[in-house]
Amino acid sequence: MISIDITMVIHIINMIVLMLVLNAILYKPVLGILEKRKQKVDSMHDQVAQLEQRARNRQLDLDRKMREGSGKAKKALDAARASAQAAGAEKLAAIRQESDGEKEKQMAEIRTQVEAARKDLQAKTEGFARDMAGKILGRSLEA
Repeated sequence: MISIDITMVIHIINMIVLMLVLNAILYKPVLGILEKRKQKVDSMHDQVAQLEQRARNRQLDLDRKMREGSGKAKKALDAARASAQAAGAEKLAAIRQESDGEKEKQMAEIRTQVEAARKDLQAKTEGFARDMAGKILGRSLEA
């Protein structure tokens, strides 16, 4: 059986002293370290969240700048293309006009040559007809 005597009281006092000593030496420092660690982890989570937010903001800013740059480049390309087409159309019109003028000049020259050839042939036709009639008839037609 359990007897209650002075040793029991000493054991109880010993347990209380041991709890106080362990609490002061072991539990409080460990709890303090765990609390500091928790605070440090929480602060790192906050920093990570801030860095992620900054990264998202920078990505959004970069995307916006890329859209603006792409729009400007497209406008510049369209303007350059329109300018090149206009210049090409002007040169083509000038070349056509020049070729039409040259064509008209050559056509006028050909008409002049045809008209001169026609007059020359008409002038020689009468003599040619007399010569042919003379050869066919065997005598001269000059009277």
